[in-house]
Formats: sequence, C-alpha cells, structure tokens
Amino acid sequence: MAHLLHIDSSVRGNDSVSRRLTALAAERWRATHPGGTVTYRDLAVDPIPHLNPAVAAPISAELIDEIKNADTLLLGLPLYNFGAPSTVHAWVDHIVAPGLSVEPETGKGLLADTEFIVLASRGGGYGPGTPREGWDHAEAWLPHAVSMTGLQPRFITAELTMADVNPAMAEFKALAAESFGRAQAAIEKLWPASENAA
Repeated sequence: MAHLLHIDSSVRGNDSVSRRLTALAAERWRATHPGGTVTYRDLAVDPIPHLNPAVAAPISAELIDEIKNADTLLLGLPLYNFGAPSTVHAWVDHIVAPGLSVEPETGKGLLADTEFIVLASRGGGYGPGTPREGWDHAEAWLPHAVSMTGLQPRFITAELTMADVNPAMAEFKALAAESFGRAQAAIEKLWPASENAA
C-alpha cells in the first residue's frame, strides 16, 4: 500500500503559503493513490530537538524510519531570513546518519527509493534578474544537505507571497498570483491518475 509522509514547517498557521501548497499536494497524492496512507509531522508545532548525545540516536532512527516507510515525502519549506527554518535544519541533521540513512562502508544513500517533493514559498522575489537573485539559500542548501542519504528534492515554488499582506509590495500582487498559479499547476501534474489506475 502506498504511503505518504507529509511534513510542514511554517510558523504562520492558516496564513502559510507553504502549508497551502503541501495541502494541495497531499490532496493530489490521495486522489491518485486510492487506499494510500499518510503520516503527518508538523515541525512548527512539534519541533525536532537539535542534535545532542542524549536524544540523537532514537530520534534519528524514528525520523529515518518515517522516510523509509514512505513512497513519497512532501516537505513545506518557507524561506526565513534567506534560509530554511531552523526546525528543518534540525530535521536534516537527524536524517543524515551513517548506518541508518547512509551505508558506512560504501557511502551509498539508503533513502533513494523515496520520492521527495519540496513545496517552497518565498515572501519576495529571488528569480533570475531580480535584485535578490541567489539570496534563497534554502533551495541551494537542501539538495546538498540530504545528498548523502540518496534523497533528491524536486522543488515547486511560489514567490512574492507577502504581496497580499505587505502594502509596500502591493504592486506585485498580480505576479504573486501568477507564481502561485504556476505552483498549483505543477502540483496538479504530479502523479498522473493513469499511473495508479487498477
């Protein structure tokens, strides 16, 4: 039976765009995987402790087992201060573990069988040609951070998400809507129904 691991990390609750995106993706996954099961983890509500000798081994084992048991992993990744939330950093630190997610002798990643979809949101614009091009360090960091495990993230991103709430960004509302629409369209192309038809 197909299994989904759905992880959110935004602290903005119902106002979070990354949570809206992961919800849409989870809905799409359920529609194309009848009978599939879901594990949900909210890093904002129940944050992972930072690495320390007292808790590292059991927590790493638990988090890695969640990934190994999943066919697909969805991660909501908002951009905070040009990087990933610290809760996501802590999660990554725990899932990169020799003997659990990395074969110690060969260096082979043991999580490569899990599809990894990242639903990212950026309050501003960081695309090519913008003043802050290259300032999104979360998207640049994550593929390298998890590379030893065999996970290969695929990003679907919505930009300018603060345009609706920040008066100084009002002129970008239309562009924000276009960006969210592109992200939504990309989600709707995930997991074609025909692939899972009986």
